[in-house]
Amino acid sequence: MISFPPTFSDVEKAAERIAPFAEKTPVLTCSAINEMAGAELFFKCENFQKVGAFKFRGACNVVFSLTDDEGAKGVATHSSGNHAAALALAGKLRGISVHVVMPSNAPENKQQAVAGYGADITFCEPTLDARESTLKKIISDTGAIMIHPYNDYGIIAGQGTAAFELISDYPDLDTIVAPVGGGGLISGTCIAAKGMKPDISIIGSEPQGADDAFQSLEKGEIVPQIHPQTIADGLLTSLGDKTFPIIQKHVSQILTVSENGIINAMRTIWERMNIIIEPSAAVVLGALLEHPEESIGDKIGLILSGGNANLKNLPW
Repeated sequence: MISFPPTFSDVEKAAERIAPFAEKTPVLTCSAINEMAGAELFFKCENFQKVGAFKFRGACNVVFSLTDDEGAKGVATHSSGNHAAALALAGKLRGISVHVVMPSNAPENKQQAVAGYGADITFCEPTLDARESTLKKIISDTGAIMIHPYNDYGIIAGQGTAAFELISDYPDLDTIVAPVGGGGLISGTCIAAKGMKPDISIIGSEPQGADDAFQSLEKGEIVPQIHPQTIADGLLTSLGDKTFPIIQKHVSQILTVSENGIINAMRTIWERMNIIIEPSAAVVLGALLEHPEESIGDKIGLILSGGNANLKNLPW
């Protein structure tokens, strides 16, 4: 377990640790979308990762970092979807028990995925207080080790392996754009990218209706997420005290995107690239298309964070 802010060496170790289990996801391009954006875009497709999201990288890194004694206690978390599924699968691969607290309004497809990987699910009211209190009781009863969805240095190092792969394949990128929820992915991206290419720019993207990261960078301190309103259900959380300092140090700017911009970008990728992404993944392209005035480089890597879209409730 990493007890200090991760270094590039920690990302390298994470990449080696998860290699037998995680997918090395493809990087796709699309000439039609390049024309729309006025730049060469390179999409790191974490929608093809196990459990359909980048979250498996961090969960896998933490679970396989546990000692045998720690693993025997099992692990626990609260999550509305992708982190829960990622931890459930990582625990299954390690052969340890996984306890997940999920809000009762979590998307049905994500509930089914978590159950399918064999996790012990406890549902609660859809409030942070309910999630945390329920999890606290489970940990007290079982002795399981808490694995936070993003505010954990081992999680951050694991998430950084996506950017590690991207820059290894395309070392001449000028910029990487990643979505921002709790900050685990973009924090790991910063550490990996700056460790490999110190002059690369890191840009965050988030919905206008959930722009706590934008506000936090502007204010210089964490601004809690209050009543977020966005279709991007994976980006509803506030930044953590472990992720924010990394973002503050390395992220050059946060670009926000409207709900229509998210939906249009999501549909554009579905239609032009013939791949399925979820709304949270679409914010990276949506932000670029809504901010054509921003000159952020000729070659831009975009991390498509996941593909667990609810096919019964598409936004178009």
